Amino acid sequence: MITDVTGVLLAGGKSRRMGEDKRFLHVGQKTLFERSCAVLSELFEQVCVVIAQDSPSLQAAVPVVRDLIPDGGSLGGLYTGLRWAKTQHIFLAACDMPFLNPDVIRYMVCPKDQADIVIGQWASRLHPTHAVYGRNCLPVLEEMMSLHDRKIQNMIDHPALRVRVIAEMEIRQIDHDGCSMFNINTPADLDRARSVHNAGTGSVS
Repeated sequence: MITDVTGVLLAGGKSRRMGEDKRFLHVGQKTLFERSCAVLSELFEQVCVVIAQDSPSLQAAVPVVRDLIPDGGSLGGLYTGLRWAKTQHIFLAACDMPFLNPDVIRYMVCPKDQADIVIGQWASRLHPTHAVYGRNCLPVLEEMMSLHDRKIQNMIDHPALRVRVIAEMEIRQIDHDGCSMFNINTPADLDRARSVHNAGTGSVS
């Protein structure tokens, strides 16, 4: 179990593009929230869930924390997670990623001491809600929020931060089809995830 990194699960609950609360949608026998929370709890000694608004129906065996930044999106969730964590680093994951891979996460955690951000890349796209962040990110986050910049992707180019990109070819060595990078935003995405789960193919392509 990883003791020097905190697992932080973003479970905001707004789900605008889906049209309903993604956290409670099922892939297999578990909800998206249950699936992702289970993986983080298996990996990390300390885990917390960051939510945008109170949700009495959200049951978790780990601490649930209200977002410190109202309407801050993923950036606000990241800030809240880093503030809550006792460790120097966190692994941030979105709860709409149904196929989180423990081996990929362990691989990404390894170079944490050489970078402020360790982020995965798949299909030429960076995945800021599947990444490791260090406490050195806090001043940058505060600066961005003071400028009303809520785009978490903009952190990657900030000159004050060291970024280690985990390239697609590295991820493929562990997760050949990149299922761990797949997230659900639309009903079509949900259908694909359920098909993959039911078929047991491990491929969302």
